Amino acid sequence: MLAGLSSAPLPRPECRTGDLMRILYITAGAAGMYCGSCLRDNALAAELIRQGHDATLLPLYTTPRTDEPKVSSEKIFFGGISVYLEQHSAIFRHTPRWLDRIWDSRFALNAASRRSIAVDPDSLCELTISILRGKDGHQRKEIDKLVDWLKTQTPPDVIDMQNSMLIGLAKPIKEATGSPVCCTLQGEDLFLDGMSEPYHSLAIELIREHAQYVDAFIAVSRYYADHMAGYLHIPREKIHVVPLGINLKDYDGITPRPHPRDADHFTVGYFARIAPEKGLHVLAEAYRLLRKRDDFPPARLEAAGYLAPEHKPYLSEIKQQMKEAGLEGEFHYRGTLEREEKLDFLQQLDVLSMPTTYAEPKGLPVLEAMASGVPVVQPRCGSFPEIIEKTDGGLLFEPNDAQGLADAIHELWKNPEQANDLARRGSAGVHEHYSVARMADKVLDVYSSLSKAVSVKDYSFQPAVAAI
Repeated sequence: MLAGLSSAPLPRPECRTGDLMRILYITAGAAGMYCGSCLRDNALAAELIRQGHDATLLPLYTTPRTDEPKVSSEKIFFGGISVYLEQHSAIFRHTPRWLDRIWDSRFALNAASRRSIAVDPDSLCELTISILRGKDGHQRKEIDKLVDWLKTQTPPDVIDMQNSMLIGLAKPIKEATGSPVCCTLQGEDLFLDGMSEPYHSLAIELIREHAQYVDAFIAVSRYYADHMAGYLHIPREKIHVVPLGINLKDYDGITPRPHPRDADHFTVGYFARIAPEKGLHVLAEAYRLLRKRDDFPPARLEAAGYLAPEHKPYLSEIKQQMKEAGLEGEFHYRGTLEREEKLDFLQQLDVLSMPTTYAEPKGLPVLEAMASGVPVVQPRCGSFPEIIEKTDGGLLFEPNDAQGLADAIHELWKNPEQANDLARRGSAGVHEHYSVARMADKVLDVYSSLSKAVSVKDYSFQPAVAAI
């Protein structure tokens, strides 16, 4: 891992294609919540370390929560408590660093992470804008801490910020290290679109302004690369597609189980955050439509995933609707699952659907379900069409169409041979196209080209591409 060497930045070593690389990831912890981006970042860093690369996953705000062995650094910058205090009181923007260590300690941050933290955009608008302003925001002191630490490290071959909400750091970290800077795009438009005005427009403007200091962007799907090129006015050729990859170690021994039509129960599954945008209500409506069919067998609707405090009424409403339909005993919410629980949960399903009401750029639970030998039914939007195209592991329906979803699930129950074929092809397709090793290889191709192309002494900054 990166280690302290001197008080000034050292010349960045040249990296040739095929060499082992020194890579610094800057990622945002999500406190006690399982976050698809955190899971992806941890899996990628772990695979690069396994391959022998010097990869450091440096968290901001809080420690990331993952369901695999954590490889993130023990060091945390932009401690969540400090960031909050500096946002709301000018006094804390000037406190000495020795005092900051009290609330930046792992004990304090872990204690804060165990509390319920609102993550809705409206409650975080002003803080988001401040972070995006970089050194012009209220957290300048935190940037100085990060920069001072970077100056004591051997400069990385590449620095990759794991979402565009951190893009205000691009210029100061590039000036401190001379290293090329990447920015990974993996779903932040959902948060940005939830911001009220004028914050939404200002956030977009700031991201576009800071994009000039980023040497390359990485998108987690072809859909998202195309979408974010227009959304942020970034030249499409500057965005590289590196599809998601999952660690298949725990799935390698799984044989897709048969889905006989005469089974005692047909189990429909949902695995994602319990939130309106993830579409559990759409699946619940489709399930109620299925249970009205005379030919559909006894069934269960099993759901699992992180439930934020602000979404408890949402889940309660779904439960009430199921009760009114006389299906209260068929719907079960299993809570947040650890890794072994998740693997067991997925293998009990006959079909999985995460019917998002927006264009989802990732779809990690869908890949995990197919790796478990479970066919999927997904909306024809976002990353799902390309995932189904590559894996042939499921069916598509029109977004927000509960009847269409019900029809597709019914088709899989009525045709178990088709369901079994989709399960086998899906598992094989994930192994071929969505392994963590394949993700690492593709991201290294991007890093290697940047490391050779970017000079330490020539940043070649260009004017901002566009502004609102």
